[in-house]
Amino acid sequence: MQSPWSPSASISTFITLSTISNKKASGSHGTAPLELIAEAHSKGYHSVCLPLTTENWRIRWTEMCLVPSDSIQKRTRESRRESKLVNRDLSAERKAEAWRENPCFEREEVTITELDEAENVTAIVSEWLELDAEEDGIRYDAEIALQQELAYASYLNIHTAILPAPRNRDRISSYARTVRACLSSSPYMNLAIRLPVYDTSILEPAVTVPLSPSSLNRPSSSQALLESHIDAAWETWDLIRSICDYNIRLALALDLTPPLPNSPGVLSKWAAEAVRYIFLPSSTFIANAKGYPVLPKPTQTFIRDSMTHRPNIIISGASSGLHKRGGEDAYLQYVKHLERTSSVVQAAEKAGTVENFAQGYQDYLQAPLQPLMDNLQSITYQTFEQDPVKYQSYEEAIHKALMEWPEQDNIVICVAGAGRGPLVARSLSAIDRSRRENVRLYAIEKNPNAFVTLQNRQRTEWKDRVRLVFGDMRLIKIADEVDILVSELLGSFGDNELSPECLDGAMRFLKPQGISIPSSYTAHLAPLSSSKLYNEARAIKEEKSLETPYVVMFQAVNLLSGQGPGPSGLCGPQVQECWEFEHPRKNSVLNAQGLPPTNSHNTRSAKLRFHIPHAGVLHGLAGYFEAILYGNIGLSIHPHRKDQVSKDMLSWFPLFFPFKEPLYLPSNSELQISIWRLTNERQVWYEWHAESFL
Repeated sequence: MQSPWSPSASISTFITLSTISNKKASGSHGTAPLELIAEAHSKGYHSVCLPLTTENWRIRWTEMCLVPSDSIQKRTRESRRESKLVNRDLSAERKAEAWRENPCFEREEVTITELDEAENVTAIVSEWLELDAEEDGIRYDAEIALQQELAYASYLNIHTAILPAPRNRDRISSYARTVRACLSSSPYMNLAIRLPVYDTSILEPAVTVPLSPSSLNRPSSSQALLESHIDAAWETWDLIRSICDYNIRLALALDLTPPLPNSPGVLSKWAAEAVRYIFLPSSTFIANAKGYPVLPKPTQTFIRDSMTHRPNIIISGASSGLHKRGGEDAYLQYVKHLERTSSVVQAAEKAGTVENFAQGYQDYLQAPLQPLMDNLQSITYQTFEQDPVKYQSYEEAIHKALMEWPEQDNIVICVAGAGRGPLVARSLSAIDRSRRENVRLYAIEKNPNAFVTLQNRQRTEWKDRVRLVFGDMRLIKIADEVDILVSELLGSFGDNELSPECLDGAMRFLKPQGISIPSSYTAHLAPLSSSKLYNEARAIKEEKSLETPYVVMFQAVNLLSGQGPGPSGLCGPQVQECWEFEHPRKNSVLNAQGLPPTNSHNTRSAKLRFHIPHAGVLHGLAGYFEAILYGNIGLSIHPHRKDQVSKDMLSWFPLFFPFKEPLYLPSNSELQISIWRLTNERQVWYEWHAESFL
């Protein structure tokens, strides 16, 4: 689980090779790298990124490895005038073979040599290495050079290295294979792939207007083309991480050098990825009216939204004087300003919000509670009792029901599953507010330990206003027929904690015209992408870890579905309803004990169709619920309606249904989800399935 929110973003500076070469060490720090690192820290940077090797290494490697191997044979057939050239080629090949056999740097080929110089440093691997070159020999030698650089970084206790961006889309699989080999051979090294959010060179022949921030805000064919290349960049990343089997030590260093389009949908896919670094060169910034550096609006929004993942933001070129006002400090202060004004950060820091309550639980898989099978601990009850929104809603629902009940009637209220008594206390408060004196209140609880707490509260608080009944609501009897049955058995998917089965047993208490609070609840689904949740589920060492739904506070996720009807015109909204349960159940068949003979009436199924506007990978399904307590009073964790129905309710996180294998979904495709709620004499379970259509 994560620690509480850090007070500031992690910001690094990118120290270039020329800066290192031009820096003269002073006596206080001893070496140029130490001097530059000390300066960076004094300016407010948390860490530094710097190249591990010098120009001398590039020259030696080029001379050894970029001489075509077949040129030796060709040139021996030429005239004697070329003999010196042949000898040079043979000499280079001998040096290359010696290096391949035992790779080693010379002192002038590396930028740092001491542990002090490597502290809090992220290594930048040589950007000229072509891990996806067309020629096999060049790729082979580039892989050896990469392994050599990573071994040297590991020797200096550097834990993270950023690899050069892939250049050749036709050879991405070769690039990815090399990365996978490096992850295997360097078990303590974290690797990040530097990837531009899109390749501007691809667009140059097709785009007739400049790629300025303002032009990217206007819908046009060029923007559609741009969005397709953002999808292509993501697909490059998806192929690399898939070949690397979603290795948790592989991350993304997203390069925001190009201006971003004003199209949140196409950018939202990065929210579900392991973006641990964001490159922000000074050229990405524009000057505001006063000459200070600021980011274009779409990039501002992207950075603010990305703060929820706490990436390391790497600023380069801040000391180049590109902007007239503010100097280097202006870039740092501006990035910190973006964090302070980020809605996700503000929500996390504000007491009483779900984001604040959930600190440490983001993307943390939890097994759903099983209160029917297990007796909950007091600390679990206490956690849920911290939710004022839920219990206030329950109190309002009970109060509304009391106020609408005929004044002359005696009323019996029963809290089924009273726990430690929060709903009992809210029921008493609603009774007092309604000024109804002819109300009798029962509280049923099967947990023997919680029942002790109820007895204590009855003795010290409630006295004879509450009648306690110990036992399972499906089996026990109470003296009176009930007018209002109150329960809090809902799960994250509505029915996943067996509320229908429990209430089937309690409905026999109700009078024919009695009411249940809640009166109904619905389950909702949306297709979800999240490499982190997929990895978390895979890491659970249980046989059916990828066949089990989990309760999760979503963070690094992206809902893949769009709102429109899709190409077929048959698709529903982004989040769609699966099924509904109502209580009391109408026209129910009961046995002599007042119970359903079987549980077949609680089976459900749904077939849902979603439009997928942008390419993505389906890792699972996001499950939500909505409930009507009474009248117009409800509860909701539906992402589009929760703030209108029960804002800042803390008791439920969504449900995550994982898939065993990720499913690639092309742009403008359609996804059909089938889900079943099944039951037999012993248990209830879900099954789910997905199909993609073009």
